[in-house]
Amino acid sequence: MNWMEIDWQPLWLTFRLAALTSVLLMLIGIPLASWLAYSQSRFKPVWETLVSMPLVLPPSVLGFYLLLALSPQHAFGQWLEQYFHLKLVFSFPGLVLGSVIFSLPFMVQPVQSGLQNLPASLLEASRTLGKSDVFSLFHILLPNIRPALLTGIVLSFAHTVGEFGVVLMIGGNIPGVTRVASIAIYDEVESLHYQAAHVYAAILFIVSFVILLSVYIINRRRNQMVFAR
Repeated sequence: MNWMEIDWQPLWLTFRLAALTSVLLMLIGIPLASWLAYSQSRFKPVWETLVSMPLVLPPSVLGFYLLLALSPQHAFGQWLEQYFHLKLVFSFPGLVLGSVIFSLPFMVQPVQSGLQNLPASLLEASRTLGKSDVFSLFHILLPNIRPALLTGIVLSFAHTVGEFGVVLMIGGNIPGVTRVASIAIYDEVESLHYQAAHVYAAILFIVSFVILLSVYIINRRRNQMVFAR
């Protein structure tokens, strides 16, 4: 097959979705991970369970309930459309919302674990100096868990790249709008266009491998530098 015959839009849409999801997860996941790391609430296990649910739920289950919740035929979907003019089902913003929820534990858990492994004296010393918890988080704690933060960002990106069930349920298969690479692979295989499916699959495999390999190499070098000190 001629490479010029390949529709590159699903790949562009996939990496755009993964990049936007990763950015949003940094904005949402880091504060959430910090709260979970230091919270003494008795409901903390409940929140940790809810955050971790996408790890064990079949993607189609999460996608199905998102589809129901966001559908204009249901109360929440009607409310979004009536007051905010938002129609999230079968749209790119809907894909982003589903991806953020589905990849949330891949950002939160590494950062939470990294924060919990830091000495408690770091935060206590910062508070003693009159620094706010927000200042302490971004200027003291996060710089000390760079490997965990990098791992969370990369895993969120890579996990979003490989999504299938959630994006299919909430986004469908609309070319140029919601047809990401994983959906394109399914379509090509179903149509017996194996060469086209191979191109999409190979690109996703190579990109994911290179990203993960880079993270392991960077973290290994940082660990070696720490031990060398």
